[in-house]
Amino acid sequence: MDYRLLGNSGTSVSTLTLGTMTFGSEADEPTSHQIIDTFVAAGGTLVDTADVYSGNESERIIGRWLKAHPTEAQQVVLATKGRFPQGDGPNDLGLSRRHLSRALDASLERLGVETIDLYQMHAWDALTPIEETLRFLDDAVSAGKIGSYGFSNYLGYQVTKAVYEAKAHGWAPPVTLQPQYNLLVRDIEHEVVPACLDAGIGLLPWSPLAGGWLSGKYQRDEAPTGATRLGENPQRGMEAWEARNSDERTWAVLDAVSAIADAHGASKSQVALAWLLARPAVTSVILGARTVSQLEDNLGAADLVLDPAELDRLNEVSAPRIDDYPYGTAGVAQRERKITGGR
Repeated sequence: MDYRLLGNSGTSVSTLTLGTMTFGSEADEPTSHQIIDTFVAAGGTLVDTADVYSGNESERIIGRWLKAHPTEAQQVVLATKGRFPQGDGPNDLGLSRRHLSRALDASLERLGVETIDLYQMHAWDALTPIEETLRFLDDAVSAGKIGSYGFSNYLGYQVTKAVYEAKAHGWAPPVTLQPQYNLLVRDIEHEVVPACLDAGIGLLPWSPLAGGWLSGKYQRDEAPTGATRLGENPQRGMEAWEARNSDERTWAVLDAVSAIADAHGASKSQVALAWLLARPAVTSVILGARTVSQLEDNLGAADLVLDPAELDRLNEVSAPRIDDYPYGTAGVAQRERKITGGR
């Protein structure tokens, strides 16, 4: 396992993160604890959860593991999130000081810790002034309740706005962003990635296997069935079967992933994860496993290094679709220039 700095902080974390959205729903507590055991034994350190996962149960399961493993727990860098509803009242959600103060205290209690290493805003809140959110987070850092903070699902301008508001007030800066990012979903490269590079913010990509598509578990024109996420719900959100199955780009990407996997004697999942680990601004990739065997396969990506030609091939077949402006050739020409001569 390799390690990188957590964005612009001084904390080091494993390049693979254990995502725990499955804990308490798709993985019961004994299985969840085995998954944590396996991750930590492999050298993994960053464990990511959220108060909304499995109705708070993911945090409780992690908290009980931490209590039962005090020595191993010392190496865990703990991350959670707040923002989504924790009740039926109008103030039981969002990024207001009122909601976040209660949500953070509740997460600390469920996890059984005094400090959460990384506290993340799970999504943008258009109703709460950003100054209110950032001031709360700075106060939480000063109080020792959190070590640092980050965001999830923010747009590029939202990241930049937060960075410069924090700087203007002398508040602690954000250190990370969690976006969806994988070989099938690359549009964040237009604005989000440049904003994070500019601020030194580290990316923690979620859904690195595109909901299982990049693992090779689905076949062209064969509707999924059985105990898979799409087998249980073919219309599941952005991963929905019909749209991706009918898109030639999906199968071009999978063909390239498969060929590279065969050349390395690796799994398709490992190739997709290795590609993501090589992308600019990426600090650590979040693995979401239902079983120990899934996690063990994904952990193999830590030892897989793709050569430049393989990376170029994957970049080419997975290139996001763009119009000529503002992100295509004509738009790029307006943002670059030569040192001398020409435009």
